[in-house]
Amino acid sequence: MAVLLVLILTLCAAGVILPLVLEQRLTPLIVGLVGASASVLLLCFSAASLFAGVSFSATLWTIPSLATLTLSLDRLSALFLFVSGLVLLPGSIFAAGNLSKYIGRYSLRAFSVPYFALFATLVLIPLSADAVSFLMLWESMSILIYLLVNYEDKVEEHTRAGYLMLAVGEAGTLLIALAFIVLANNGSLEFAAMKDAGTALGDYARWAVFLLAFFGFGVKGGIIPVNFWLPRAYTAAPDAFVPVLAGATLNLGFYGIVRLNGDLLPATMVGPGLVALIIGTVTALLGILYATTQSDLKTLLAHSSIENAGIITAALGAGFIFVASGHFPIAAIAFAAAFYHMANHSIYKALLFFSTGAVDSSVGTRNIDRLGGLIKTMPYSALFFLVGALSIAALPPFNGFVSEWLTLQTMLQSAELAATGVKIVFALCGAILALTAALAVTCFVKAFAMSFLGMARSDAVTQARPARLSATGPMTFLALLCLILGVTPTYVIPILDGAIAPIAQQARAADALVPPFFAGNLDHGELPAAFVADFHALGAQVGQSVMPGRGLVVMHRGGAANPVVFAMSTSYMAVVLALMLLATYVVFRLVVARSRAVARREVWAGGMRRLLPEMTYTGTGFSNPVRVIFEAVFRPTTVEDTRETVGLHFRAAIRRTRGENHVLDRLVLNPIADAALWISNGFARMHHGFLNAYVLYGLSALIVALLIARFS
Repeated sequence: MAVLLVLILTLCAAGVILPLVLEQRLTPLIVGLVGASASVLLLCFSAASLFAGVSFSATLWTIPSLATLTLSLDRLSALFLFVSGLVLLPGSIFAAGNLSKYIGRYSLRAFSVPYFALFATLVLIPLSADAVSFLMLWESMSILIYLLVNYEDKVEEHTRAGYLMLAVGEAGTLLIALAFIVLANNGSLEFAAMKDAGTALGDYARWAVFLLAFFGFGVKGGIIPVNFWLPRAYTAAPDAFVPVLAGATLNLGFYGIVRLNGDLLPATMVGPGLVALIIGTVTALLGILYATTQSDLKTLLAHSSIENAGIITAALGAGFIFVASGHFPIAAIAFAAAFYHMANHSIYKALLFFSTGAVDSSVGTRNIDRLGGLIKTMPYSALFFLVGALSIAALPPFNGFVSEWLTLQTMLQSAELAATGVKIVFALCGAILALTAALAVTCFVKAFAMSFLGMARSDAVTQARPARLSATGPMTFLALLCLILGVTPTYVIPILDGAIAPIAQQARAADALVPPFFAGNLDHGELPAAFVADFHALGAQVGQSVMPGRGLVVMHRGGAANPVVFAMSTSYMAVVLALMLLATYVVFRLVVARSRAVARREVWAGGMRRLLPEMTYTGTGFSNPVRVIFEAVFRPTTVEDTRETVGLHFRAAIRRTRGENHVLDRLVLNPIADAALWISNGFARMHHGFLNAYVLYGLSALIVALLIARFS
């Protein structure tokens, strides 16, 4: 294991050094070859722990009175490393092909050097077993992400987005540092010692650690109210980097939340879990609402990342609640849903960003209202975007369906809880998450249909060329992963158990979700024989002669308080869907089509001789009902509202431009900024240059200090 880690870090060092000493034209080749090689090694390194339980630990050096800097690999860190490897492997190959468009405009070394340095930090952060090395690496990651987001520094908007992200990231790092200090309780900063010290913390200290860590790590995780930087940064980031930003660095925010609030300081109170559940739910709803109304594909995907971050956070919050309530098997289900969705989001979001990057490189715009008809000129990009859209919209048999279905089923398990108020919160959050899932379908129907179907709305679309192999290859890999993760949940969930068990009091999600229907004996002890026989009658044992494992059905049988059984099988569903599609093709292609003569006529277009692209439905028009229904949330500002008429009666043109007024800015950030400005203006008025006033200020301060000393 140590050899693999050394090889990974050596390749990262080579990726930093080689572009500096070799010709710049070789930089894309270095990024692709070295990055892919390091990713493969990272997958092997993390898989050894995640699949086989191999552990790793290495002591670096000791800082007296603080901590011994240590690297340690467990299955929780291995899970996040493995998912990062799945993104970095195709991401490096895609970046190698995408970087060529910057030759002559920007230095390719300015991308490759921070890229490989960030690669190393993404590997080392989950391995850190002490607060000192963790914080140093976390700070390094923030700076390196800023450099990569701000790569196109000639664009002023990108520079502002980078500075905003860096400033908010620094605030988040400060909160994380305070959380570690409170958790350490004047002891060592090593994670093992902090875990022991956490048992002595009182309720107030536990609340402090939770809130500091939750919002500190939430900056990277993209949860409200600290995610206002994310859409700007994702839009500004170069196409070669944004898949890694969304698919790897975002996850480290959740890693920090789980490591501190799930592992080092296990939940003992329901309150923190409720905070996470509510904030996650609101984050998901706001994220998908703003995603649905965007016209820029990249910005749309950025807001969609906020939605998915909210779903993950809500599932984690549910898990914390069930742990604090003593319902550990249900907590394991909630954590399985969170980790499954985290992995799924990384895969399909990287796929969607690859497709969007290919479109941007070929067409020169990401504006949905200027696209359309791309399926004719970029068929492979259209196909892979469709796979990503079906996955993120949670449609079976793709991966997003499994994790969102598990999340919603977890919300229904609140019937096992005793507190009525907590049950009501679960019910409301479950309803909002269901609404979020429906809006996600609307959002990505718009994104795919208005971008790839219909008529081309600009000349650039008709002249677009298919994506290169450096883009279609990574997209093929991720599209297959979307399908594999969707049809094999009964094999994925047991793998996640290694990461779940330490934070769910050793409860296993596989025991709660994957019944052994493939067992030859009906009376295997986990379920009543009569119950198993009923499911065997439905075909739950089909495939046991050719497939390994416990079965292909995901099912949970509730307890006495909630005896409801929920079950599904995307494995069988995929087979049935394939057979239905094949049967439909055979019937219509070989039976119906042969019996009818084909006649070609001009398409009727409402009596018009030719339908112009300007007359077609646009993405803005498609999403307008969402704007109208949720007007109270959006409250846009009208920038322009003019009408041109001919002869005072006939309208020739209507121009209406509205500016976005984000609800987070309106309700949180703007009031804070106004209060800070008011206070600063008050202090400014005090500095008027009169000496007598300054003496009065000093005397007043002295009197206040004496009074405090006297009565304290």
